[in-house]
Amino acid sequence: MPFAPALHAEWIKIRTLRSLVGGLLAVFLVTVLFSALAGLDSEGPDFDPLFSAFFGVNFGQIAAIAFGTTAVSAEFEGGALQVSLAAMPRRGRWFAAKAVAIGVPVLAVGLVTGFVSLAVGKAVLGAEASGLTWDEGLRGALGCALYLTLMALFAAGLAALLRSGVATLSVLVPFLLIVSFVVGGASGTAADLLPDQAGRLVLHETSDSVLGPWTGLAVTALWAAAALFAGAWSVRRRDA
Repeated sequence: MPFAPALHAEWIKIRTLRSLVGGLLAVFLVTVLFSALAGLDSEGPDFDPLFSAFFGVNFGQIAAIAFGTTAVSAEFEGGALQVSLAAMPRRGRWFAAKAVAIGVPVLAVGLVTGFVSLAVGKAVLGAEASGLTWDEGLRGALGCALYLTLMALFAAGLAALLRSGVATLSVLVPFLLIVSFVVGGASGTAADLLPDQAGRLVLHETSDSVLGPWTGLAVTALWAAAALFAGAWSVRRRDA
């Protein structure tokens, strides 16, 4: 089977599973809601208006990784992977189609989420957002979309490697919500190389990190690529 029909088949799976459609909706709702709530608290010496407008990404990324995890882990339940590989024996091509089918809708939803979060955040912040430039806002909105997409792909690759949605979420959710912050507080700039810490630099107006906004996203992209490579290796080498 050529790549295009394989991609179409994977897209049908995405849009017909309620849990996956709900996951995409959650990415939007959770990010926008928590960004709006963060805008209500604009006090403190370290206040960053750009990050405040996109603060909800800290929680929206959980929905993004849940989406990427579920889309892949569903293949390892009830013999679904055997059916998929019967239609597409080229395992590498099948996994590439799966990754594209995950990444494209998250990117699309992420773009909408980014621009809506920016508009809502600036409206809630009011005068506090007056210093934000058009370029910074555009960078934040695009960075929001790319970051959410990369985290979803990172989760998808890890789910293919671990072959379990529960195991993947058990690793990623505590890491994002607890471990990353603890390591970040203890290791200084070394934590900037973690996938979440590096990627979120694009959402800050200024930063003391050795990485820039886009180089931080590049670090996250390397993590996602490594996870996808490991997942592809697992799919090709292990029994269905």
